[in-house]
Amino acid sequence: MVLKGKNYYVAPIYPILFAAGSVAFERLTSLRFAWGRVAYVLLIVASGALLLPIVCPILSPEHYLRYQAALGIKAPVAERQSNGPLPQYFADEFGWEEMVQQVAHVYDSLSPAERGRAAIFCNSWGEAAAVDFFGPKYGLPRAISNHNNYWYWGPRDYTGDIVIVLGSDGRGDRESFQSVEATAEVEHPYSRRDEHFTIWLCRGPKKNLRELWPQLKKFD
Repeated sequence: MVLKGKNYYVAPIYPILFAAGSVAFERLTSLRFAWGRVAYVLLIVASGALLLPIVCPILSPEHYLRYQAALGIKAPVAERQSNGPLPQYFADEFGWEEMVQQVAHVYDSLSPAERGRAAIFCNSWGEAAAVDFFGPKYGLPRAISNHNNYWYWGPRDYTGDIVIVLGSDGRGDRESFQSVEATAEVEHPYSRRDEHFTIWLCRGPKKNLRELWPQLKKFD
């Protein structure tokens, strides 16, 4: 905590501390301050009820933001990223299907022959997982990604002739393809800001995707 590490790094120690604190509190209140047990339960119930909307999704985003402002409390930041108006654990719940809908719009704009060769390349495993989860509903093939364990599954049968790219600023794509076209925007108002991006349609690879794959590995 002193070194500003992520707050969940120390989560395994909490049960031990809770147990030790419970024993100490029981011993203290068995000798004196017996009234403290009732007061403590009331304090836990009151504070829990007050903070429940901050940590559990029981309010709409609009009501949550108003409630948070009224309390003057902000959820601690666990990751070094731009989460938008909501904390990460809520922001992560928004925008995924809308993103896949935009991908499907681009995919459906291709000719049948092009769709048979088109790869959906995601620069984040989260985007790839969303395509794999929601994609069948929209007639999309499984995604490929260079991020974390998705990299191990490789480019499948794709050569890179036609690639729909997610999570990129387009600069690296322009270096790798002869044609790079901005086709759609992903920007849900309550999703994480790093999940706001342009969807690029890339054609004419300068290098075969299978040959390039080992260099694309990204683990973090």
